[in-house]
Amino acid sequence: MTAANDWEQTLADNTGLWQQFVEGIWATVTDTSMWMAALEVLLRIVMILVISRIARIVVNRIIDQFTHARSAKRLKIRTRRVQTVGKLLKNTAGYAINFIVILLILSEFHISLGPLLAGAGVVGLAIGFGAQSLVKDVISGFFIILEDHFSVGDVIETGKFKGTVEMIGLRSTRIRNWTGEVHIIPNGSIVDVTNYSVHESLAVVDFSVAATDSLDEATDTIRSVLNRFEDPNVIGKPELLGVQSMGASDVVLRITAVCKPNTQGSVSRRLNAELKKAFEAAENPRYFSREASERVVG
Repeated sequence: MTAANDWEQTLADNTGLWQQFVEGIWATVTDTSMWMAALEVLLRIVMILVISRIARIVVNRIIDQFTHARSAKRLKIRTRRVQTVGKLLKNTAGYAINFIVILLILSEFHISLGPLLAGAGVVGLAIGFGAQSLVKDVISGFFIILEDHFSVGDVIETGKFKGTVEMIGLRSTRIRNWTGEVHIIPNGSIVDVTNYSVHESLAVVDFSVAATDSLDEATDTIRSVLNRFEDPNVIGKPELLGVQSMGASDVVLRITAVCKPNTQGSVSRRLNAELKKAFEAAENPRYFSREASERVVG
């Protein structure tokens, strides 16, 4: 009898606790003030999201206004750089707005932001110390794009690498040289850059003629070649400057041709070939062409 009475008492106590739990939930569900407070919080969150969306649209339109192709032409800034900077600014603004939205939503749930921000600051400081090279690469990449050191498609030389720029990122730059190898260079390692695609190039050909031969005949043959020389990369006509140097056995004549950026190599080779054919036709085997030297003029 005692065991049965104890079981009935325990069942009665559990039933009473369950009824209290159900009554508490029902009281919470039917509490009008709680639902009003929840509705206010929900409305404030929706308002925060709507305002953030509007702010992002306005910021993106402002950025588009300043980075439009017509604005770039009016300010004499290269369009590719302006578009790249515009995308970077849009991404940065989006991250900043989203971060502020998250903080405002957390504050609506009465979450203390002070410890959260302090913890984020400590974590950010630790990451900054551990990833100094990454931060350096990102900052260098930003200024490479902003200051327009080079663009995709340009031929550049940095350190021991020379080639065509295939990709410019915030962290690294990809360069492909003329033999096909691809070099990926961290932006923080790019210190000195030579850009061969900005200004016109100057093709320079030094032509050597024997000292015992007629200088007038040699210059006449060269001028005849230059007058009929045509190349889509040449701006104007190649020019015979005259005697560059004299030796015991030969006289060096210098020829120059202004050409499009980064085309001086092909122009020099064509000039050498045309001169060789001209002197072969004139049956003057003593004339020969030295290897062309090249340089870029600003």
